[in-house]
Amino acid sequence: MRENKITRKIFTLLCVLTLIVGLSILNIPVCAEEIPQDRQLPRLVDDADLLADSEEQELNIELDEISEKQQCDVVVVTENSLDGKSAQDYADDFFDYNGYGYGDEDSGVLFLIGMDERKWAITTYGYGITAFTDYGLEYMEDEFLSYLSDGEYMEAFSKYATLCDDLLTQARDGHPYDVDCDDDKPDVFTMIFWGVVDLLIGFVVAFIMAQVKKSKLKSVKNQVAANAYKKQGSMKVTTKEDRYINSIVTKRLIPRDDEDHGHSGGGGSTTHVSSSGRSHGGRSGGF
Repeated sequence: MRENKITRKIFTLLCVLTLIVGLSILNIPVCAEEIPQDRQLPRLVDDADLLADSEEQELNIELDEISEKQQCDVVVVTENSLDGKSAQDYADDFFDYNGYGYGDEDSGVLFLIGMDERKWAITTYGYGITAFTDYGLEYMEDEFLSYLSDGEYMEAFSKYATLCDDLLTQARDGHPYDVDCDDDKPDVFTMIFWGVVDLLIGFVVAFIMAQVKKSKLKSVKNQVAANAYKKQGSMKVTTKEDRYINSIVTKRLIPRDDEDHGHSGGGGSTTHVSSSGRSHGGRSGGF
């Protein structure tokens, strides 16, 4: 009798252990599939229906071409609601849990529009963090924000795609667009050269005009004495004296503006951790 009780206890214990192990095994694939290995959705997801069918097709082709060329997923997502999340958190999660990212580094950049609160966000990952610095993202915002505010969504997304292509190309060449980027600024030699050219052109034009005017003054001859150019009795000299008495000085305090307006001046990319535990770069705002 006692042996039967022991046998039943051992059997029950084995059943419990088997159940625990089974549940653990079943749970392993679920955890592994939280971040898919392959992309689950196209590079354009227009859930807010902001684009016409022809515009969707055109933009999708453009995003695919840039992504394959640069080996970095370039994505656009529009949503009617962000489900209570911030635009940045939603963009991070959408990128992670839908399997976006190109190559071994899962490199990518995703542009999100949330229409419920009129918010936008860009999230970067992998090589995208290197290519799209804080300064570069700020520059991109300046370029597309006016289109968003005016409701010109196709223009905003096309501008975003073009800028992604340009900044990725510049980064691949070893010079990510950053605070010390001076590609658009002329060098000192060029400025001096064109300054001298402008002066020479101005001098030549002035000389020619002076010669033309001089040739028309046939009755005028050079005079040795200055009196020859003065009309008799026309000059009267008077004396005027100013005396300094006092002065009034008004002082006004100019308040210092300590508010941070955008980029702080440092280079590189700042990162944050998403709900998946991965580090993302990015930028967000309203429109």
